[in-house]
Amino acid sequence: MLRFLILPISLLLSCNPKAQNQPTNDDKLKVQYTLPKKLKEVSGITLSQDKKTAWVIEDSGNKNAVYGLNDKGELMARIPVENAENTDWEDIISDAQGNIYIGDFGNNDNSRQDLAILKTDLKDITQTTTKVIQTTKFHYEGQTEFPPKKSNLLYDCEAFVEMDGNFYLFTKNRSKGFDGTFLVFKVPNKEGDFEAKLIGRLKLDGGYNDAAITSATINSTKDKIVLLTHKNIHVLTGFTAEDFSPAKVQKIPLDHNSQKEAIVFLNDKTLIIADERAKTEGGNVYQLAF
Repeated sequence: MLRFLILPISLLLSCNPKAQNQPTNDDKLKVQYTLPKKLKEVSGITLSQDKKTAWVIEDSGNKNAVYGLNDKGELMARIPVENAENTDWEDIISDAQGNIYIGDFGNNDNSRQDLAILKTDLKDITQTTTKVIQTTKFHYEGQTEFPPKKSNLLYDCEAFVEMDGNFYLFTKNRSKGFDGTFLVFKVPNKEGDFEAKLIGRLKLDGGYNDAAITSATINSTKDKIVLLTHKNIHVLTGFTAEDFSPAKVQKIPLDHNSQKEAIVFLNDKTLIIADERAKTEGGNVYQLAF
């Protein structure tokens, strides 16, 4: 396990006014590598089964492609998804069998009615293209207006996991009067058009950068889910497959504020996190031991 010495944030700031946005080897986040310059808006990351390749995607306005990186951050493959458009790809995950899924469910305005999860035949970096082999379309239980009132904008999503034949989606709160509330929905991992079943309404502490969820990942024993926000990770335990209401939430500050958009377990003790590139910061992949 990687271990890091954590310096008081006040000491870091006294040495460098930008230190809170520049992780060092003394911080919780350790920079593993810098992303290729062409990948400015990474919105999701997952790993191949052998963990030698990191698969990343970008969100709305970018190519309908999956990018393969090695453990040094070198771009090894750009693989177009030949029968899908990148409406707003916000997360990418893999299941226990190594299948790769893309969440085309970005919904900033809460007005989309074409939400989908795309299962691909992506296996390795030797492929020149990949294609969608299963489309799981869905709509949210409880949403009757497109968009709802500004006080109820709870139907954007940038985070999901797969567990025992079902997808679990964690919504991003965009409501006026943000209070950290998010919804958990369950959708079967099947071809078809489904109503996403509401199985939890929970709340994270803090303001938007503390508590607006941008990605999720689940450990190998399926008893711990980590939610990512710009400033923190939030560890969920005590949930069941049918009910997230009793889940306990542990907030772990990262002591670092950037537009973090992607997270995946490297192993059950280590997380991989990626952020978008801003003018002079971000655009990195980090390791976090916890």
